[in-house]
Amino acid sequence: MKLLVLGGTHHVGRAVVETALERGDEVTTLNRGLSRDPAPGVRALIADRTDSESVRQALGDAEWDAVIDTWAWAPREVREAARLLAHRTGHYGYVSSRGVHRWPWPSGADESAPLVDGDPGSTDDADYAAAKRGGELAVLESFAGRALLARAGMILGPYEDVGRVPWWLRRLEKGGRVLAPSPADAPLQYLDARDLATWMLSCAERGLSGAFTVTGPPGATTLGELLTTALEVTGFDTELVWAEPDLLRRYGLPLGMEFGLRLPDGGVPSGMHDADVSAALTEGLTTRPLRATLADTWAWLQAEGDPTPRTDAPSPDTWLDAAAEQRLLDQLSH
Repeated sequence: MKLLVLGGTHHVGRAVVETALERGDEVTTLNRGLSRDPAPGVRALIADRTDSESVRQALGDAEWDAVIDTWAWAPREVREAARLLAHRTGHYGYVSSRGVHRWPWPSGADESAPLVDGDPGSTDDADYAAAKRGGELAVLESFAGRALLARAGMILGPYEDVGRVPWWLRRLEKGGRVLAPSPADAPLQYLDARDLATWMLSCAERGLSGAFTVTGPPGATTLGELLTTALEVTGFDTELVWAEPDLLRRYGLPLGMEFGLRLPDGGVPSGMHDADVSAALTEGLTTRPLRATLADTWAWLQAEGDPTPRTDAPSPDTWLDAAAEQRLLDQLSH
């Protein structure tokens, strides 16, 4: 395909570019050109998404078979891009989020779960859920019947800049005794960014449209399996000390929130890790083993160092206060 990626330098966008190149697609990217040099073989267009005239000039009169958009902020920029591309691109793949569903998420929810309200012309990105829903509506205005809305769950894998697995790998690297949030058998539902990229590119090639919940199958892994597998693939000599959520909360340690296992008030959210993904699986979504995701993430961190955290993601220091952790570890050792 002739593919345009709006973004293409971070996490999902980078995974899309690399996967497309491996497939033999002709790849063009559009971004500000500030983060990374373009991958070999990529035609790089430079523009600021918040400046519609800049985007218009960068796109010129080129045509593409498909576009994949990873924009996570104000919906108006999605609307502007979709309008510019409506008559010269066949398919629009938008990386959305399960966050577009109204909270609290029902257990076992599928694509039919209630949605939040969104404004496709909004310039506000303070409410992530409303911004993503507005982005969906913006795409549908120009690409009705030609748009894929990939409502992703928790996305892991190389290039993650949200602060989940990279943060844990660095914490485990220090060795010694490390607190972990009980229960170890808490289910986790996630998707490797590269598997999301592979699926979205396949959908673009087939012209598949519609909204899909896109994450791994429910029940595939647990928090305990993730952390113990991380220790296995890295070889770290680290002891996991499991602590109950109430105890963590008393010590001011929000561990578990990074994986959506706890709410700020200490409650356990429903529907976070048991989504019905049968529709995406039917349409060819496949997932690689947990061990491969963790090993490749660690290899990337060793090769390139820690990524610059996203401005809309929690600080890496959010999940752990070292002094509070040591106090709790001391209590648990008695």
